[in-house]
Amino acid sequence: MSASLRDKITVLLTAVFLFGFSVWAFCKPADAVSQSERRPLSSFPAVEQEAVFSGKWMQDFEEYTLDQFPLRDTFRGLKAFSVFSLFGQKDNNQVYLVGNHASRLEFPLDEESLEYAVSRFRRAYELCFQDTDARVFFSIIPDKNYFMAEANGYPSLDYSRLFSYMKENTDFMEYISIEDLLQLSDYYQTDAHWRQEEIVDVANRLGEAMGIPAFSEYQLRRLERPFFGVYHGQSALPLPGETLYYLDSPLLEQCRVYDYESDSYLPVYNMDKAQGQDPYEMFLSGSRSLLVLENPNAKTDRELVIFRDSFGSSLAPLLAHGYASVTLVDIRYLPVERVSQLLEFKNPDVLFLYSTSVLNNSVTLK
Repeated sequence: MSASLRDKITVLLTAVFLFGFSVWAFCKPADAVSQSERRPLSSFPAVEQEAVFSGKWMQDFEEYTLDQFPLRDTFRGLKAFSVFSLFGQKDNNQVYLVGNHASRLEFPLDEESLEYAVSRFRRAYELCFQDTDARVFFSIIPDKNYFMAEANGYPSLDYSRLFSYMKENTDFMEYISIEDLLQLSDYYQTDAHWRQEEIVDVANRLGEAMGIPAFSEYQLRRLERPFFGVYHGQSALPLPGETLYYLDSPLLEQCRVYDYESDSYLPVYNMDKAQGQDPYEMFLSGSRSLLVLENPNAKTDRELVIFRDSFGSSLAPLLAHGYASVTLVDIRYLPVERVSQLLEFKNPDVLFLYSTSVLNNSVTLK
């Protein structure tokens, strides 16, 4: 084959590729969400004079074309394979692997974020529990990077400083240490969250500090479909699914959960959510600003209030046996000031339970 013919074929194939994908991208219906990344995709931006002349329209259009490109997930997978297997990079879009575990890099430590988190916790304490007989506790959940990052040569938070800062500046709460009970295998391989069946010892240490019996009578149940966590899609790698277990009991089967947002009752384990995009949302129906888990068979009238992030969804059922009600407050969605307006407490036990990732990104707290 002559060089001239070879050049012509190269140009022709390139033109067919570019033109073909352009036509395909123009003709194919826009996808609303990315199932793998669990996020909404950009839609075609409205053509408005101000946006066009400011350059914003072109920025939005570029995001739209990147989100709606044909075979997007296929190309993401090829890119991830190349990054890890061909070029030997240690992360892809800040997602990295240690054995079968995937996680997202989190660094450096942001002490301003810790300071803001303390201010929000203190504000909640002052508005709701100061000058009462409430017993207030605090515990920190280490994220997966605590076990994965530094030991494997990745940038890491200064966890020692994080823990010491939070303890030193929350003297209005009694700290309960749980990090020594946890290890990497207690977390899902493709997700950030801990596995409920692995945190019974954590629940029992918290319960012991608050004076309730150990959680010991339960059945291990398994979700039939495989679980793929958030890092499965973010990594764009064909990571294997894993089994999601949950702990049930006759007592939990008779509990019910009141959701202030929908003014309705929900099950402790929501099987509709278990079949959805994020099966972890089966625990107390996922992200909710204000829930009350009611235990009709309680042997006491004690109340527990948990200020929490998503980790608390799977932990709270393991404490329900010791209380008549467990109120779960998520101040990422509900401002602290609104909590005192909506609820009245009668000297409850109070637990502030937050992961290191939320503490280091506390701008989400209201």
